[in-house]
Order: sequence, then C-alpha cells, then structure tokens
Amino acid sequence: PFQLLEIIRKEDVVLRAILTTHHHWDHARGNEELAQLFPGLQVFGADERIGALTHKVTHGQELTFGAIRVRCLFTPCHTSGHMCYFMWEDDSPDAPALFSGDTLFVGGCGQFFEGTAEQMHTNLTQILGTLPKDTKVFCGHECTVRNLKFALKVEPENEMVKEKLAWARQRDDEDLPTVPSTLQEEFLYNPFLRVTEEPVQRFTGRTDPVEVLRMLRSERDNFKKPKE
Repeated sequence: PFQLLEIIRKEDVVLRAILTTHHHWDHARGNEELAQLFPGLQVFGADERIGALTHKVTHGQELTFGAIRVRCLFTPCHTSGHMCYFMWEDDSPDAPALFSGDTLFVGGCGQFFEGTAEQMHTNLTQILGTLPKDTKVFCGHECTVRNLKFALKVEPENEMVKEKLAWARQRDDEDLPTVPSTLQEEFLYNPFLRVTEEPVQRFTGRTDPVEVLRMLRSERDNFKKPKE
C-alpha cells in the first residue's frame, strides 16, 4: 500500500473507502494494512475472501462518495465474486469511468478461473457492453501490447488493431500507461467484444457467440509471445 499512501499525501486527500474488484492478492493485498493505518476505513467488495472487507455489495447497488456516484456491477467468471465499479458525477462534463478489474482489459478479457464462457459473455455483452460508449475503461493490468498482438492474430486485416498496437508499443517504450481506453474503442479492436464479427468467427471456426468466446479464450491462454 505504500505507493497509495504516497499518492494520498501528494494529492492531500483523505482515504475513506476502498472498492475492491476481487480477492486476488495483486488487487487486495494492501487492504489489511490500510485498514490498520486508517481506523474506520470502509472496504467494499462482493467476495468474503477480500481482505479487511467491511461492506459486501450486490449487483446494481449504488454508493455515493461526495459528488461521485458508483454503481456496482457483478461480473463473475475470473473469480466467482468479481465486481466492477461504474462511476460518474451528475452534471459533470467528464465521461463516466469503469473500473473493470480483471474482467475487461484494453484489447482483452480476464481468464475464466472460476467461471464459464457463458458468464463472461453475459458480463461483456449485457453488463459492461451496454454502458455509455464514452465510458473510460480503467482495467486492473497493463497487458495491452500482448492483448493486441493476439487481436492482430485473430483479425490480421483490422486497421484499428494495427493502429492501437503501434500506439501501445510507443507508450510502452516511453514507460507511459495505455489505460484508460474507451468502451467505444474496445468494440473496434477487442476480439472478446467482437464475437459476432465474421473475421473473429472465421478465426475460431464457430458462429455461436458463446462458443466463439470460449475458443478465443482458449487460444489466448495458449498464445505465445511472437518474436519482435
């Protein structure tokens, strides 16, 4: 949690709550320590396995922190208790934000550790995919270049994939983040959101969207990093 403490000091803010997407150590490991440092700290999440959890949230539940409004979106699959958080401020010119944890990545989606292709399909099409198109996607990891290399294997003719990959490589070289993207962009280059597109179906040899997603995930899990 030390990086977070540094940011809190630098920004001169008060830490009141933590929204945890899932229990994996690389997303929740600092919770206990922060809870000790900040008595009364609220820790929100949907899984009992989340460290220092104080408030269990449910799908569709709305929270308010000052002017910030949060809608909890339950997306089980990567873990059985995965929750995404959609945030906005009323009357703000800024686009809303989605903190998607390990469900939706820039150019990819999370592994199906504790769930099924059916669940991930529901997550991506009915829950996250229906959010406003200008929503900024803040995912849990920087694996954009690797994801887009796979996307290029799936759709070698997709110009948006080529453009985004070139951009992401440049950002990587300059040690700059590739996050956030927007939901609108993701539909143009993320194969896991493009399961009804003919080139993606051709790559998987399937037409049923859930089967296309299942095959994509299997191929992605076995995807070896191509030589530069």
